[in-house]
Amino acid sequence: MMKSLLTGLALTLTVAATTARADDIVRYRGTIEKVDGSTLTVKPRTGDPVTVTFSGDTKILAATSGKLADIKSESYIGTAAIPQPDGTQKALQVTVFSSSLRGTADGHYPWDLGSNSTMTNGAVGTLSGTDGRTMLVKYQGGEKKVVVPDDVPVTLVDPGEKSIVVPGAKVVAFTKKGADGTLSAPILIVGRNGTVPSM
Repeated sequence: MMKSLLTGLALTLTVAATTARADDIVRYRGTIEKVDGSTLTVKPRTGDPVTVTFSGDTKILAATSGKLADIKSESYIGTAAIPQPDGTQKALQVTVFSSSLRGTADGHYPWDLGSNSTMTNGAVGTLSGTDGRTMLVKYQGGEKKVVVPDDVPVTLVDPGEKSIVVPGAKVVAFTKKGADGTLSAPILIVGRNGTVPSM
């Protein structure tokens, strides 16, 4: 029963995360200032606070601090990166998903952490290097060689719960604007114990 529940969660997250990378999704990275029922106020890293609603359908993920050694062969990861002239990707951050989230948003697509940035979600194939890491990330329909400098932030992500959505927590809110202008969040990535989600 537990295995099928986790499989269902991973499939649901894959659909949600795929939707959340669409053009109409805006990600707000910052700090939760206030929580009032199903509404939270997020103070982004830059700009004015925004009000975001969430519901029982919102996928809440918990982020904790990791390290390069947490990236292993066959890990399922997401990495924001910048394309390099030699065809490789230079990682800006790496997120290591728990096994129950394997398959989340599989693929390679544009991202919003700077000009030409990309996101690659897939399974780590070959892994080499001691000062930093070089990894081959395989996803459905392709693969990317990613160079991970030793100072790149690494976070570990697993399924979370509403209780971690509290004032002071760091968050990445994936939001979609409704017809009435309100922002709703299909996905919230919330840091535990002061962790800043690196996605």
